[in-house]
Amino acid sequence: MRVIRGLHNLKAAHRGCVATIGNFDGVHRGHQAILQQCREHAARWSVPLTVVVFEPQPREFFAGDQAPPRLTRLREKVRLLRDFGAEQVLVLPFNDTLRSLTGREFIDQVLIDGLGVKHLVVGDDFRFGCDRRGDFALLAEVGREQGFGVEHTRTFTVDDERVSSTRVRTLLASGNFSAAARLLGRPYSLHGRVVRDQQLGRTIGVPTANLPLLPQPLTLRGVFAVVAELANGERYPGVANVGFRPTVGSERPTLEVHLLDFAGDLYGQRMTVYPCTRLRGEVKFDGLEALKAQIERDQARARHYFTAAVANHDYSLPLASAPLGREAMSSSAMSSSAASSNTISSDSSSADDAADTNNG
Repeated sequence: MRVIRGLHNLKAAHRGCVATIGNFDGVHRGHQAILQQCREHAARWSVPLTVVVFEPQPREFFAGDQAPPRLTRLREKVRLLRDFGAEQVLVLPFNDTLRSLTGREFIDQVLIDGLGVKHLVVGDDFRFGCDRRGDFALLAEVGREQGFGVEHTRTFTVDDERVSSTRVRTLLASGNFSAAARLLGRPYSLHGRVVRDQQLGRTIGVPTANLPLLPQPLTLRGVFAVVAELANGERYPGVANVGFRPTVGSERPTLEVHLLDFAGDLYGQRMTVYPCTRLRGEVKFDGLEALKAQIERDQARARHYFTAAVANHDYSLPLASAPLGREAMSSSAMSSSAASSNTISSDSSSADDAADTNNG
């Protein structure tokens, strides 16, 4: 897998490819179908499959905080694209220079002079260029002129509805993680590296692993029962807060995870966190004692959720990918959770070092 940042880093070895262009946010099953479509052509031509993405995504550039929240960071997006067959990812910085290109200039500079594209697969509603002339018809016209093929993407549906990043976001926001997993083809997860923070959790007996999030709109916000997977593959049930920790105050969003029945040092480790069910929204408490009492209730409800899932052999996504050991559910914890809980509705190469420090 080759990750190319910017047109100026394109080399002769990168030219000659089958390409597709888009945000590919989430790399959901619709995106996976596009990649399969591209792989078929790449195999026929015996050339690499190149995916062109933008950073930031165009709507983030224009709308800022009003843009839809991301499903995947750049680092995770690149990894998923690689897993589904991309051999090259061209990351174009979406800035004033790029947005000022006309449709024809974009085709000439990116697709012809830059990538030497042999075949292009894009949505028939794809639009680009400051002159608003960049569309499927222009691509097809230039393709005939320059000798490369252009075809539109195949629609991929689940339950007779097109799979889209917007649809996935809606399901996640409603807490329907199993339905979101059906569209993604995998459980939704959050990733990051554990960093040292204020360590307030230790002072109230609830140590947490803190994973900084990008300063962008959040796909999820609130408190969740989660499964956390460590770099060594071990998985633990836990409780996570996603947001700004209003009781203690935080300017930057954080994923704060407490692993149930775990003892050890997690600093510097990478962690993957699978939300399983939403427990509550973020609340500002009067002080740390009130916060501690609520955290204990959250833990009890999370234990109750996981105990019920194991007892009912509920291995539907997302739990199937993160099975839980019985050791995480002691008999005393089960009884205390049953007494105090209400019923819960279930709802290659890295991009670069910056992505490895939670910036991509």
